[in-house]
Amino acid sequence: MTTFTEYNLDPKQFTFLNHLQENWQVIRDEFTNFKNQASEEELQFSLDVMGPKNKTIKTKGNSKYSAFGVLFQGIFIEEYIRVHQIKYPQYDLQDVPEKAWKLRERYFPRLSSAIGKTNELTDNILRNVYFGTFHPGLDVKLHVNYNPHTNRGYLGLIVPQGDVAMKICHDRLYWHEGEFLVLDHSYPHCPHNYTDYDRTVLVVDFFKTDKPRAEVNKFEQELVKERMQENPYSLGVFGKNDKVPAEDFVKYGLSHQLEWEKAL
Repeated sequence: MTTFTEYNLDPKQFTFLNHLQENWQVIRDEFTNFKNQASEEELQFSLDVMGPKNKTIKTKGNSKYSAFGVLFQGIFIEEYIRVHQIKYPQYDLQDVPEKAWKLRERYFPRLSSAIGKTNELTDNILRNVYFGTFHPGLDVKLHVNYNPHTNRGYLGLIVPQGDVAMKICHDRLYWHEGEFLVLDHSYPHCPHNYTDYDRTVLVVDFFKTDKPRAEVNKFEQELVKERMQENPYSLGVFGKNDKVPAEDFVKYGLSHQLEWEKAL
């Protein structure tokens, strides 16, 4: 039986995630159909425009993490680009928001519908929804995600057997297809994929339910403004403040030292 903690949260308490989880196979099929049917230009566009770019979180070695999605800070991708007036020089002659909208409508209608229905019933509790793929050999260095106003859910879509896990504090947690793993990702963590296959999840950031909505809304607005000034291609998801403070390295090391001593 899973033991839940202050950083590994019981998904059952977040009932608004049920609609996404119940449709996980449809969402997975939309993802695989896009990867198999989209043109090279569409695939590249999704990574260039529809995925949050991160300049802070580092990986060991050359293996990479790829991401693209449809919702950022509670706004569908095409509207987010318009609101923040993001410029993409490589697509200077194209209507980028229009192209993003057409791609979302063509390939991800069921995912978009599930998000819309959930947010309609919950006063826009879902903030970011995107596909995250760990490529074989990925090993992400210890980091935090400085988003104290949100929790992060990972809905397993394609999870290979083997050593693909999230190390957070002194726990090693695993993804499972069709299930949510919900974390408070402000705790130091470092995921990896030591298998020979891609691992893909649907990343779902949502407002913490134990905080007043006005408070988390205000915090998000201030944080996103800062991050968009730092790097508009982050889509407000990542920022310089995601670096792990020195004291967190110490706490992380001590927690593992206790486990090592216990094992010995």
